[in-house]
Amino acid sequence: MSRSYADVAVGEELPELSIPLTRTMIVATAIASRDYQDVHHDPSLAVERGSKDVFMNILTTNGLVDRYVTEWGGPAAVVKAIRIRLGAPNYPGDTMVLTGTVSAKEAGDRVEIKVRGVNAIGPHVTGTVVLQLPVIQKRGSGA
Repeated sequence: MSRSYADVAVGEELPELSIPLTRTMIVATAIASRDYQDVHHDPSLAVERGSKDVFMNILTTNGLVDRYVTEWGGPAAVVKAIRIRLGAPNYPGDTMVLTGTVSAKEAGDRVEIKVRGVNAIGPHVTGTVVLQLPVIQKRGSGA
């Protein structure tokens, strides 16, 4: 079911989404997004470069944020902008919990959502997403 612009209120909280961070997911999504940087798939090279293990790439994080808000908005929701900043790495064996709050309604049909993804180390991703939602016109009694 799609949400309409009129259905959304500033301050509304999106339901939490917990995402288990498996090694397979981190490696597969890096490869799927054509990010062949070794720190995303080779544990020994990731450690050699100063990380404790392989870690999720930004393209995967961006995709997960997109999934989170569009699942809430429904199939008619259109992402117009994603502005995110990375923090703590997402390592295998952890869980990232995404949360969001509607922070603004722009004139017409767009809403801004503040998003945050936290793992055991701290905030992995913070930012905002602008979604375009359908505007439902009420039918008049005449004409």
